[in-house]
Amino acid sequence: PLSVSPAADPAVISPQDPTLLIGSSLVATCTVSPDFPLKAEDLYWTLNGRRLPAASYAALGPSTLSVALARLNGSRQQSGDNLVCHSRDGGILAGSCLYVGLPPEKPVNISCWSKNMKDLTCKWAPGTEGETFLHTNYTLKYKRRWYGQDNTCQEYHTAGTYSCHIPEDLALFTPYEIWVEASNRLGVAVSDVVMLDILDVVTTDPPSDVHVSRVGDLEDQLSVRWSSPPALKDFLFQAKYQIQYRVEDSSEWKVVDDVGNQTSCRLAGLRPGTVYFVQVRCNPFSIYGSKKAGIWSDWSNPTAASTPRSERVAGGCDPKGGEQNTTLRRELKQFFGWVKKHAYGCSNLGIKLYDQWRVWLQKSHKTRNQV
Repeated sequence: PLSVSPAADPAVISPQDPTLLIGSSLVATCTVSPDFPLKAEDLYWTLNGRRLPAASYAALGPSTLSVALARLNGSRQQSGDNLVCHSRDGGILAGSCLYVGLPPEKPVNISCWSKNMKDLTCKWAPGTEGETFLHTNYTLKYKRRWYGQDNTCQEYHTAGTYSCHIPEDLALFTPYEIWVEASNRLGVAVSDVVMLDILDVVTTDPPSDVHVSRVGDLEDQLSVRWSSPPALKDFLFQAKYQIQYRVEDSSEWKVVDDVGNQTSCRLAGLRPGTVYFVQVRCNPFSIYGSKKAGIWSDWSNPTAASTPRSERVAGGCDPKGGEQNTTLRRELKQFFGWVKKHAYGCSNLGIKLYDQWRVWLQKSHKTRNQV
């Protein structure tokens, strides 16, 4: 039997582990070691386990077999495609990884937010094409605008694939420059620089203690109350709020934008006898007058409540045409007559008084319908 050194490789593939652009062509060679009694005609090639056609082979010597690959597609896996030289019996003599892809594109759409001014998280998009077919490394860098040194973010994938978290406290009232570098085997691309002040990108926890309750017996209204996020008390920020609500059997939310900085709101025009889910969120803004739009918090957990059921008799007919005007005049007359008894001066004429009359009117309808 042939004596072979344990360190001897059965064959060598050239080029070894090349990196190529999509659409490139490649001629690779497999040369068997003199210590192995194999000839070129004893060899064949596979790519990712699939045998390549003999028509693409060429014998370049007694123990060297080449293969020609044309118009290569992007690698099926980021670790590279496996090009393998085999002996006739299927044994593996040598292998090479083909890295076929594109250079990285400039990362885009960088956005950042600071949770309660205690950290900074940024995310980005990998470019218009996105997929390079090669492992691409992204590095988020940042520095103070005028005198800082470059810093590199360390905690990646905290808010998605293309994101990084900077946990330590950052300086306030100081603009930062932030950018992302993308690199792979075919090159490097650098994003545009984004400048921001931490005070302009603050977000906070959702409002807490959200309560939804009925407004007396009013069948078309609900009252919503909540507490400001505790963190707002620790720094010089105010807040504006949004409410969204939906009926129990629907996935469509209706948003109330004009809540302002108050911590309560009344929802009107609702359906009687219906369960509603309500959520609230917060947008902190600095008292220093930042002109930025601000960043909304997450929505609070849904809170449910139901409106009172209508007391009208089922199957009743709504008034038509002139009957509506007659009904309106009659109810206005009733309202002013009721106000004359229960209000003392115009200073007492407010929404609460109107609500009390609405309750009285519904009870009056109920009494008449039961007779």
